[in-house]
Amino acid sequence: MDWKSQRKPLAWIVVIFAACFWLPVGIARFDGAVMEALYLVKWYAREHVLLCLVPAFFIAGAIAVFVSQASVMKYLGARANKILAYGVASVSGGILAVCSCTVLPLFAGISRMGAGLGPATTFLYAGPAVNVLAIVLTARVLGPELGIARAVGAVVFAVVIGLLMHLIFRREELERAAAQAALPEPEVRRPLWQNAIFFAAMVAVLVFANWGRPEIESGIWFEIWNAKWLLTALFAAALGAILVAWFGLRWWLLALVAVPTGLAAAILPDHPEIAVTAAVVGLSWVISREPGELEDWLDASWGFAKQILPLLLAGVAVAGLLLGRPGHEGLIPSAWVSAAVGGNTLWANLFAAVAGAFMYFATLTEVPILEGLIGNGMGKGPALALLLAGPALSLPNMLVIASVLGWKKTSVFVSLVVVMSTVAGVVFGLVVG
Repeated sequence: MDWKSQRKPLAWIVVIFAACFWLPVGIARFDGAVMEALYLVKWYAREHVLLCLVPAFFIAGAIAVFVSQASVMKYLGARANKILAYGVASVSGGILAVCSCTVLPLFAGISRMGAGLGPATTFLYAGPAVNVLAIVLTARVLGPELGIARAVGAVVFAVVIGLLMHLIFRREELERAAAQAALPEPEVRRPLWQNAIFFAAMVAVLVFANWGRPEIESGIWFEIWNAKWLLTALFAAALGAILVAWFGLRWWLLALVAVPTGLAAAILPDHPEIAVTAAVVGLSWVISREPGELEDWLDASWGFAKQILPLLLAGVAVAGLLLGRPGHEGLIPSAWVSAAVGGNTLWANLFAAVAGAFMYFATLTEVPILEGLIGNGMGKGPALALLLAGPALSLPNMLVIASVLGWKKTSVFVSLVVVMSTVAGVVFGLVVG
């Protein structure tokens, strides 16, 4: 046997064996961190996969099948008008109000369809960062100064990061633009306004199904939350009607989905996940029986799910192991985090930005977490740095971005977010004292 060729497998066996041999089972912090990883994965699966990711997979699949590549390139492509491209990317990302993981299937969809790197990364940052509800909650709970700084910073960051990504990888973008110019004009299957209404219905289902309960039980945000499932059902019904009228879905197949879904919602109103599961399974089954673009829609959605979901779940587990859940300890003691973000030093801002980039924040959860950290002495500068880096990035998020863009571009994107968040935190801390 040629042992020189076996060095690499042998090295891996030795490393894995050593890790198993010295596994610190029985040490309280390690055991607790493992449980935190499992708790966080369980929570993520219950709270985000059905209501956030599954609708996002269907939207991403629809982008790949129903939106012409020419349309994506016209508004977001490498040769598109820059003001139009970055404006569309920042606005379309901002209206979704999704977390750093839910935006990923949509980002993968527009990237695969030919969006330029700059507009695509602007959309990637804007989706979770330019969240109107989160900005309003920040201003109410943490003060108007942080709320305004977060709003301005998020919008500016989205555009600037996209522009810098375009400039850094300008040569590749020029090559992509030249390749796109040679593509033939695809056939348009239906008017743009029909596709727009179709996507609006799907986005509305995603947004209202995930509408979080506001702290103040009054006002328009609370009323929307109070009616969230009714609004979700209305837009789901509109989506079904659109599929029948414009996409050729047979009405009796839609009825086979609507009846069990409606019964589940009526019989078990406190468990909306049952009705959502019935709707997802039923829709998947009926469109799989419709050869052509509807079946292609399911295939594309499944492709995104296979690519993204395993990486997200693995990333969530690692994040839980290292940092735990809010109020619970992982391998890294929370006291270290609190001590490291005090004051307004460059180190405190950098640590806050890096910690925020690797932690996973569900939509709106960053505000109560920061409220606790500020109560323990966190400076206002580091608070802004975490607000600008945290919602837009996470360890699971980075793993998926790398599968779409590669590690080189992902590293540049993450570095830009961290560095700009750090600088913004330092400047903000100096201004507000």
